[in-house]
Amino acid sequence: MKLSILMPVYNEEERIADALKQALAVDYPCEIELVVVDDGSRDGTGEILGRADDSRLRVITHPRNAGKGAAIKTAVDSAEGEYMVILDADLEYDPQDIPRLLAPVLDGRATVVYGNRTFGSHSAYSFWYVMGNKGVTMAANVLFNSYIGDLETCFKLMPVELYRSLGVRSRGFGMEAEVTGKLLRRRIRPYEVPISYRARGREEGKKITWKDGVEAIWILGRERTRRRPDRTPR
Repeated sequence: MKLSILMPVYNEEERIADALKQALAVDYPCEIELVVVDDGSRDGTGEILGRADDSRLRVITHPRNAGKGAAIKTAVDSAEGEYMVILDADLEYDPQDIPRLLAPVLDGRATVVYGNRTFGSHSAYSFWYVMGNKGVTMAANVLFNSYIGDLETCFKLMPVELYRSLGVRSRGFGMEAEVTGKLLRRRIRPYEVPISYRARGREEGKKITWKDGVEAIWILGRERTRRRPDRTPR
């Protein structure tokens, strides 16, 4: 199996070098590729990516910022692996956890795996950020009669063809809710494994806001009222 690690990047010149180094240093249990999409960065991110040299790395550049969902779509369209996982470049997530997400797939226990964050005082950006995350996750559980623990997690691992079949339209952070809503609407319940997490603050460049939470709930409601597809690609 080949795993495509998809990394959307926007104005991360202070972190992108470390993010690449950490992602490529992991001892993965399968072949990998790292597909980085520079989503119209206006700082030195592009120059740093241009100096990166690893046969497993591919860089794609958007001329203008289009949003996380759009960057992931570009990466997915270019992915050559059978499976994919999203890894942000902000160093909040530890790529050393990715083999843990792969384990249930390689063992034949799961097709879709989410990394479930356990928020604590050292890992939470703020009280309201955590409550907002839990509120969006609860909305998904109520609407779809499910019990997932972390809808907004970046670590979503699944077959590339499954993601392509979802037809994700959200160009920004709403893609997290749209992906989960469409999976749950197809009665695909993600397998969850615990992961480590360290949130950064606004002064460090955190971009998500309360407006993204409101949009996420609206997207979940939209997906709940749509007709469930008759067939799910395997």
